Amino acid sequence: MAKKQECPKGAPLWMTTYGDMVTLLLTFFVLLFAMSSISPGKFQQVAVGLTSALNGNPPSVLTGGKSLQTEPLISQNPGVYQEILKISEEYKGKVTVEERDEGTLITISDLDIFNPGSARLTAEAKKLLEKLGAVIIEHTTNVLEIYGYANEIPVPENSIYQSNWHLSSARASSVVYFFTTELKQKRTLERIADIQLGRFDPDYYYAAERFLPIGKGDIEIQKEIKALRNLYEFELEEMRKKLVAGEITREEWNNFVAQKTEETDNKIRQLREKYRRIDILIKRELAK
Repeated sequence: MAKKQECPKGAPLWMTTYGDMVTLLLTFFVLLFAMSSISPGKFQQVAVGLTSALNGNPPSVLTGGKSLQTEPLISQNPGVYQEILKISEEYKGKVTVEERDEGTLITISDLDIFNPGSARLTAEAKKLLEKLGAVIIEHTTNVLEIYGYANEIPVPENSIYQSNWHLSSARASSVVYFFTTELKQKRTLERIADIQLGRFDPDYYYAAERFLPIGKGDIEIQKEIKALRNLYEFELEEMRKKLVAGEITREEWNNFVAQKTEETDNKIRQLREKYRRIDILIKRELAK
């Protein structure tokens, strides 16, 4: 009769490899589940992380590794955030700050940024842009996207701009030009001592490749005006049914139409004030 052999203590060696494989599969499926509703910012973080790992340079606290993706301005430098909040408090309701997947969005609206049909910055706008620029340009090296807007009123026949697309693009370019020329020259004179001591390099922070002017045309305001007009037509149609059914008088109908027409016109005028607007998006990625 064969002698019984004692089994070695502990799990078989193959179980170690099997356990590692199952753990990795579980992690992979959790990753897929987490990305089932794709957030552009999170997707970009994962892509950068995988690329680093596959290239043999995974981020590590042991090697002083950095985060998977460059953080936006506000979470990266709380002191800068506080400075922007001070400016937004000074310009109450005219400057708002919002965190998005793609970065930090600063919106300037309901302000005389440009004259009607013009891309020339007003003195009031330059004063505000100077305050914002000195903070967001000199304390970050991120790409800055500048968005210009126009309202739905067609440009005059004698305008130098062919359309509202051209006008909005010119407005975005005017802001970029102000940052890279006028503000750069002024800050260079104000910080001449820092430049001489090597603490500040205006050519580095005010490099033209950091700024991307983008024209939004009148698309955004047209969407909102269309929604207002659809609501206006719906309310009139509902009241017209009551008129036909004899539930209201002709005088009540006329008064309702006059009231709703005036309300809609006022809301459109308010929208035009709202779209005296410039957006500055501080992207997550660094300028090249």
